[in-house]
Amino acid sequence: MTPEDLNVVLLATTGVLLAAVAAVRLLAGAGLPTLLIYLALGVAIGEAGLGLEFESVDLTQILGSVALAMILAEGGFTTDLRVVRPVAALAGVLATFGVFLSVAITGGLVYLLLDVDVRTAILLGAVASSTDAAAVFAVLRRLPVRGRLRAAVEAESGFNDPPVIIIVTVVTSSAWAEAGVDGMASQIGYQLAAGAVLGLLVAKAGEKVLARSALPSSGLYPLATLAIAFLAYAVAGVAGASPFLAIYVAGLALGNAALPHRGTTTGFVESMAWLAQIGLFILLGLLASPSRLPEALPTALVVGAVLTFVARPLSVALCATPFRVPWREQAFISWAGLRGAVPIVLATIPMAVGLPGADRIFDVVFLLVVIFTLVQGPTLPWAARRLGVSEETSPRDVPIESAPLEELDATLMQVTVPAESRLAGVEVAELRLPPGAGVSLVLRAGEIFVPGPTTVLRAGDHLLVAAAREHRPTIERRLRAVSDCGRLAGWYAALPGGTAP
Repeated sequence: MTPEDLNVVLLATTGVLLAAVAAVRLLAGAGLPTLLIYLALGVAIGEAGLGLEFESVDLTQILGSVALAMILAEGGFTTDLRVVRPVAALAGVLATFGVFLSVAITGGLVYLLLDVDVRTAILLGAVASSTDAAAVFAVLRRLPVRGRLRAAVEAESGFNDPPVIIIVTVVTSSAWAEAGVDGMASQIGYQLAAGAVLGLLVAKAGEKVLARSALPSSGLYPLATLAIAFLAYAVAGVAGASPFLAIYVAGLALGNAALPHRGTTTGFVESMAWLAQIGLFILLGLLASPSRLPEALPTALVVGAVLTFVARPLSVALCATPFRVPWREQAFISWAGLRGAVPIVLATIPMAVGLPGADRIFDVVFLLVVIFTLVQGPTLPWAARRLGVSEETSPRDVPIESAPLEELDATLMQVTVPAESRLAGVEVAELRLPPGAGVSLVLRAGEIFVPGPTTVLRAGDHLLVAAAREHRPTIERRLRAVSDCGRLAGWYAALPGGTAP
């Protein structure tokens, strides 16, 4: 490639990237996952549009795996563990037992209704049964849905990839004729358990290193954090565990840790996840052959209908009923099981191993994702309202960012007082910070001043809090409690059940 060719490539790449970024704004109001426009861009650039030939299934698998890892890392990093913890068991059952039920029901009905062999029926059921983290995160995080319910669907989408990947890998390999149910179950159990443990261990070790490091630039912290997450992915992969579960758990642990420069890191991770989504969906659009899609349309409609209206509701009901989940929430969980990049990437596995009919499976899954995303995505807000699972969002969460002072064994915390937070109107002395900690500076309306004990905080204030390193978690909990309950937060916390007004 000459420098002139490089300029042309960069011109085309940046043009596509800017068009994809603009599409986020255009589709956000319509309630559509942006994956649709990205897939459309890929198809438009490909053989049926501008004529770019791309048929590398192996490259798609490699790049797709890296992109999915990045999307899962961001999903874990931006998930509140306090919300996920109560629904972890439900999400785990949905992601394992629920996946098996969905694969069995979909595969069985597809075998009965369509002229396909058992192997193809199971592959179609397995590939389509995995909900997509990118699609779920993109849509649900714009909806005012109950935090517990949203956390359950998001956690399921993060956890259910490994079982499906194992099923598809076994069915497409020579082990199809050798591996039994016990063998598949043991593989899935090991990969899930080992992936979760390794992801957590790597994240905890990385957290300790980051908390005690004073790097020369704040921009190095996001890079180091992301490197730790991908280290978990690599370690799990080498150990034969699930790298996707490992990086999701690592992201979850790091995102809920007291990391330095958290705000900068969050913005960086979110940007990288957007880039991964854009690149992945455009790549999958390039791989598609529009001339073959009409022939696959009837099969896609049958498989999608069986999965969406039969298999998914039954599997959710059987998994969620023992947890006493109300039927309205079960219905929303079922309808919110969006498909996206994961099924399409999984559909490339049969193509990579040269399985007969693999192209047809890819075309069916591609159409299924597009059609049923168009049906489910825009109707999720309506479904949430009709099922009574919507709630008003709370603007009171306090953004807190910290930077370590290694030589002083101290930390500086930057705190912003949000609108409608009950920190507004509280005097500095009423914050009751630990001994030795204090609000050293306040930035208000462009002016910086040193506050006194009686200085009253206002919405929009930016505070600089200096404290010993070990007091940081205590200070964060105290500031968030005052933001929720006001100056009487300690008194409310002492009430039976810790109730707040």
